[in-house]
Amino acid sequence: MDTSIADVNSEWPANNDVGCPPSNKSVACPLPSEHAGVAPMGSASTLGRHLARRLVEVGVGDVFSVPGDFNLTLLDHLLAEPGLNLVGCCNELNAGYAADGYARSRGVGACVVTFTVGGLSVINAIAGAYSENLPVICIVGGPNSNDYGTNRILHHTIGVPDFSQEYRCFQTVTCAQVIVNHLEDAQELIDYAISTALMESKPVYISISCNLAGVQHPTFSRQPVPYSLSPRLSNLKSLEAAVEITAEFLNAAVKPVLVGGPKLRVAKAKSAFVELADASGYPVAVMPAAKGQVPETHPHFIGTYWGAVSTAFCAEIVESADAYLFAGPIFNDYSSVGYSLLLKKEKAIIVQPNRVTVANGPTFGCVLMKDFLEALAKKVKHNPTSLENYRRIFVPEGVPLKSAPNEPLRVNVLFKHIQVRPQRI
Repeated sequence: MDTSIADVNSEWPANNDVGCPPSNKSVACPLPSEHAGVAPMGSASTLGRHLARRLVEVGVGDVFSVPGDFNLTLLDHLLAEPGLNLVGCCNELNAGYAADGYARSRGVGACVVTFTVGGLSVINAIAGAYSENLPVICIVGGPNSNDYGTNRILHHTIGVPDFSQEYRCFQTVTCAQVIVNHLEDAQELIDYAISTALMESKPVYISISCNLAGVQHPTFSRQPVPYSLSPRLSNLKSLEAAVEITAEFLNAAVKPVLVGGPKLRVAKAKSAFVELADASGYPVAVMPAAKGQVPETHPHFIGTYWGAVSTAFCAEIVESADAYLFAGPIFNDYSSVGYSLLLKKEKAIIVQPNRVTVANGPTFGCVLMKDFLEALAKKVKHNPTSLENYRRIFVPEGVPLKSAPNEPLRVNVLFKHIQVRPQRI
């Protein structure tokens, strides 16, 4: 029997099938099939093990954690999952930033902390992940489910019987927040949070009541069916129109350039951007927050465009161009050196992850950056004029002389060794 696909844009399933995230987003979820066998009730049928299996399934192999009395049982069950490794951290902020880096490298990251004292400590890292569009799953060991509504004051809190402070803090820096204090809807809430993190490329908050992590329940007896998230698609008509107008604009230019921005990563368009650079022959620069998004060994790379503090000769080429395509830019006070960039809107093509704006002209929505850049690479004419101009004015950095034996150390020799040594390591 083949696995069938259900679209949760329709009503939520009446049953409690594992793997069906309760979301009105564009998520498809396979229903159970004969391939998803029922496991015997045991230690693998607990809430903690279900969460662990879901993390492994989406690509999390390491979870960064700080133990606390509210999450100890949960950590035991995460540790019991064969594909999951717990990495102990000195404090919650370390755990959050480690999960941030893991998400940059592997696509999704996770951290586990304790209630309030841990959650409020990790929140700065989660806010950073939100600003950087990183899917970090922040898991908190929450209060005993029996303590909700009892008017009790718990330790590790701010001394009031309201347990929602941490939850309310995370609402502004995560794209989804769930509190699991009932087993019956635990799998739905967990699947909703994780799938939302993957779709939105933003962090999420999951609170697991400390007394539920090790409890067995029939809804966890079945191996979870893998996620099937419907990919976002470009509007073909809008894509064709955007590519046609942009190609016409660039082909009419004499000295066009490309500038990569930090949103290349979240748009998964880094390779498409390089493909466009190869096809067009344009010089390639990056914005300061996009360093590393484009290979600096690329033959067309001219440095970091950062206004008055750009790489030598980079600003001259970008700002003298008669057309510049910015892919995934963020223009803030930092990247624009106090909004001092010498750019003109009528010369700029701004490509965001799902939108393209051509000069002062039309804006095309529902156009994915990756699709747009790939299609544009097939339409633009090869024009190396700006790259040739750069190579004509470029002056290589001077190489300091080597110091003679027993000669006093000079500053330029010292810095040469500082710069060269890490490359040898």
